[in-house]
Amino acid sequence: MDTRRQLLLSAGALALAGCAPEAADASEGQYAGSPFRRLSDAQWRERLPDLSYRVLRHEATERAGTSALNDEHRRGTFVCRGCELPLFRSAWKFESGTGWPSFYRTMTANVATKTDRLLGIPRTEYHCARCLGHQGHVFDDGPPPTGKRYCNNGAALSFRPA
Repeated sequence: MDTRRQLLLSAGALALAGCAPEAADASEGQYAGSPFRRLSDAQWRERLPDLSYRVLRHEATERAGTSALNDEHRRGTFVCRGCELPLFRSAWKFESGTGWPSFYRTMTANVATKTDRLLGIPRTEYHCARCLGHQGHVFDDGPPPTGKRYCNNGAALSFRPA
C-alpha cells in the first residue's frame, strides 16, 4: 500500500513539475534593464485595471468574445497595456473566429516567448519583451503570409489610432 501511494505521489509530482512556469526568453537584450521589470506586484495592481492586472501579471485569460478590441478595425497600433510597447500593426489583425483579437505577425523584437505546459500540452506563450506582461499564445493555424495566429488577450492591449 505504501509503495503504491509513493508511486502515485511521485507520478503526480512529476506531472506538476512539467507545469512549472518557465521564464520568458527576454532576460537579455534591449529591454533587460527596463524599469518596468522592477515594479512590484502591488505597483502593477495600482497601475492596471483588475482584468488587465490578472492577465498581464498572472497569466489569466479573459473570456472569449468580451474584448472591445475584437471590433477594432481602424488604422493604428496595438500596444502592451502594461508599458505601451508597440506589439502589432492593425494591418496584421484578422478575424480568427476565436473570440480574441488575433494577428498573423508581431513586432518581433518586442515579443518574448516561453513554453506553457499548464494544459498538459506544450504551447508557445508570448509576452511583452519590455515589461514581461503576458499577452497570449501563438499557434500555427493563421493566414498567409506567416501561417501564425497570435491569439491575444484584449485586456493586455491598448489601441493607438494612426
